[in-house]
Amino acid sequence: MKFNVRTDPGGHQFQARAGEKLLDAALRQGIGLPYGCRNGRCGSCSAALLEGSVAYPSGKTEALEGQPPGTCLTCQAVAESDLLVRVAEVASVTEIEARILPCRVASKEQLSHDVVRLQLKLPDNQRLHFFAGQYLDFILRDGRKRAFSIANAPHDDDHIELHVRHVPGGEFTDYVFDSMKDRAILRILAPLGTFVLHEDSDSDRPMIFMGGGTGFAPIKGMVEHAFHTGIERPMHLYWGVRSRRDLYLSELPERWAREHPNFDYTPVLSEPDADWDGRAGFVHEAVVADHPDMSGFDVYMSGPPVMVEAGRLAFEARGLGVDHMFSDAFEYAADSKRKQESASS
Repeated sequence: MKFNVRTDPGGHQFQARAGEKLLDAALRQGIGLPYGCRNGRCGSCSAALLEGSVAYPSGKTEALEGQPPGTCLTCQAVAESDLLVRVAEVASVTEIEARILPCRVASKEQLSHDVVRLQLKLPDNQRLHFFAGQYLDFILRDGRKRAFSIANAPHDDDHIELHVRHVPGGEFTDYVFDSMKDRAILRILAPLGTFVLHEDSDSDRPMIFMGGGTGFAPIKGMVEHAFHTGIERPMHLYWGVRSRRDLYLSELPERWAREHPNFDYTPVLSEPDADWDGRAGFVHEAVVADHPDMSGFDVYMSGPPVMVEAGRLAFEARGLGVDHMFSDAFEYAADSKRKQESASS
């Protein structure tokens, strides 16, 4: 059984399955309802129930205390009928305020010789509301900041996933690799950035994702979000690294390609191993070799500035308009701001 949920004044409509929380249903279908803790405590998800009825199977409704009659908590409420709710939808990244939040390191996992995966946990009464592809800043004790892309999709927000590459001589990454312990307490500023997935329901343009190194991180979040929301447009990921050992999670896009008919994956090595029989060279060259006419695509690029700029020039020369080219270029430096966020273009 499914119930239709309409929003006012946004005028959007989505379907909630029986027993499915309204917020989960909305996010699954690309509707940007506001939220905070996702456990019924903070009230950030409050909406006015104008028509229909809801239930609270989990019983977590602390934030309803003192609220006007007819208020519902979308993070806990499930539909018992078709609904009309009045709620201020979040339409763009500019509508989500970046916040300073404490977090602890839930786990640290070595993914390759120079990349670790951090899983960060916010306090129990907090969740991070973000768009797929955004990033966060770590705030160091002296006020300096280090930025890393968020690698998980918004629906999968029990933890915040980061892919951290070790930069020789980098003070912060030395700490992450050499001495950071589980349960270490850190401060973050998030969410940040405008490199996000453009979910145009009327578009049938195929999407190309081009990542370099840990530029795979925000792309991972975007692709997983696209799968979760049911985007059926063709997607092709090109991941450029030096050698095979730098493909630190290659089994993941390989699995995506097996499980999703609309997804393809091409790893590209610039310094290929002797036994490598796949694509070699610069990653943007592999893209244009496969797609000499780029005019019909949406392209997302994430990685070192030299890769992003080479891709921009090559793709423009093959007909790709700037309105369909989105990029996130970041620097690796020994002791400076790690990432320079570029405006989407």
